[in-house]
Amino acid sequence: MALTYSTYLKIDELLSLQKPVSAGPEHDETLFIVIHQVYELWFKQILHEVDYLKGLLAKGDVPRALHTLKRILTILKVVVAQIDVLETMTPLEFLSFRERLESGSGFQSFQFRELEFVLGMKNAAALDRYPAESDARARLERRLGETTLWDAFLHFLAHQGHPVPPEALSRDVRVSVESMPSLHPVLVAIYRADPMVGVVCERMVDLDEGIQEWRYRHVKMVQRTIGTKRGTGGSEGASYLLTTLNRPLFPDLWAIRTEL
Repeated sequence: MALTYSTYLKIDELLSLQKPVSAGPEHDETLFIVIHQVYELWFKQILHEVDYLKGLLAKGDVPRALHTLKRILTILKVVVAQIDVLETMTPLEFLSFRERLESGSGFQSFQFRELEFVLGMKNAAALDRYPAESDARARLERRLGETTLWDAFLHFLAHQGHPVPPEALSRDVRVSVESMPSLHPVLVAIYRADPMVGVVCERMVDLDEGIQEWRYRHVKMVQRTIGTKRGTGGSEGASYLLTTLNRPLFPDLWAIRTEL
C-alpha cells in the first residue's frame, strides 16, 4: 500500500483520541481535550529540540545551536498563544464538565516535569507523583540524573576558552540550578569581548523569559477560569502556580545585568 498523507501522519488514530467523558458530551470538552493534547505534542518537540541543543553545544556548533534556540523560542510563542484559544471558554463552560475530570490534572504532565528537569529546575520529590514501575517515573528518574541545558551551556563556555569556575562544571546535576557569583565575572567578560558567545547567552535569556511568560499566562488563565478553587486532582490550583512565577531557570544570566 502506497504511503499517503493520512497513513504517514496516522490521521485516523489521531482523530480517534479525543474522547469526552461528559454526558452529551458538553460542547467545550472537545476544545479542552484538543488543546491539552496539542500541548503535550509541543512538549515532546521542545524536549526533542533541547536534547539536540545540548549535543550542539557539546560540539561547539554555534550557528546550529542558535538556530535550534530560535526554533524552541518560536514553539514557545505558539504554546503561549494557545492560551488565547483556551480563554475563549468561560468559567461556566468549563464547569459544565470539570467534575468529570475526577483526579486528572495538568499537574500530572510528566513531559512538563521532564522539561523542567532538563532546563535545570529539578525536584526529586516530583517523582513520588508517579507509580514506581511506570514509564513516566522511569523517564523522570533518567532526567533527574542527567546534565541540564545549563550544564551543557557551562561546558560550552569552557570549551570556548572561557575560565568557568571548576565548581560550576562539577556541580551536582540532581539539584536545581542556583546562582553562582564566581561565574559572574566570566559572563560579564563574554558580553564585553566575545559577541558570538554573547548572542548564545542572550538566546538562553530569551528561553528563560519564554518559560516564565508561559507560567504567567497559565496562572492568569487558571485564575480567570476557576478563581481560587483547588485544582482538579487535588492540586492547589492558582495558589500553587503563583509560587512558580519569577523563578528564573538561569539566575546568573539575569544577575549580571546590574554588573554590565
